[in-house]
Amino acid sequence: MEIRGKRALVTGGAHRVGRAIVMMLAGAGADVAVNYHAAAQAAAETVAEAGALGVDAWAVRCDVGDWEDVQAMSAAVRARFGSLDIIVNSASLFLRTPFPSDEVDAWQQVRAVGLDGPYYVCNSLVPWMDEDGAIVNIVDNCIWRPYPNFIAHTVSKAGLLALTRALALELAPRIRVNAVAPGPVLPPERLPPDRRQVIADRTLLKRWGQPQDVAQAVKYLLEADFVTGEVLVVDGGESLGGT
Repeated sequence: MEIRGKRALVTGGAHRVGRAIVMMLAGAGADVAVNYHAAAQAAAETVAEAGALGVDAWAVRCDVGDWEDVQAMSAAVRARFGSLDIIVNSASLFLRTPFPSDEVDAWQQVRAVGLDGPYYVCNSLVPWMDEDGAIVNIVDNCIWRPYPNFIAHTVSKAGLLALTRALALELAPRIRVNAVAPGPVLPPERLPPDRRQVIADRTLLKRWGQPQDVAQAVKYLLEADFVTGEVLVVDGGESLGGT
């Protein structure tokens, strides 16, 4: 796929990894719809910076875990773009969900955004995608090495990888579907410095990556016309580096 001139939707595109993906797409010449839920200011700033690169960048508010919200977003995307070439499902919630637990609200919230959301978005927009379209889902290295106390996040991301492969089968040969599995590319804001170093030391490269590393992996998968149903690991060798 030649990205220039294409039309893309990035869920969770206002900040962090999603923002890096938006900026990569805009820099490559794609028009971009930036989905956000609560981060309106961040979305406006991302849209302004992406638009300055000469593309049509705009923000669309939607809770991707809500089917009716997604349908409304789909209508807005169709009205603005007419059709769509690229979907990047980057939205997720990273909430602690210890197990067992007396309440299931956090489980339901994480699953709704991280797994139901990509299904809803693809289900709503795939019929409007052009031939030779591409979908990239952002999963997580926790699908192979679960994080303690984050069972909802782990299960949602593992389910998203399964959805990636199932959609690659269902949508071939018209649309390619792949995933990126980031490792430590952006520390949580409240992670203490000593914990950051411990995590860095688990990688073979002994450092954290950057959101741009994930964006470049997404770019590769969009441009790689003979790749579908795959997951590209971007973790600095964390999966091999230590326990």
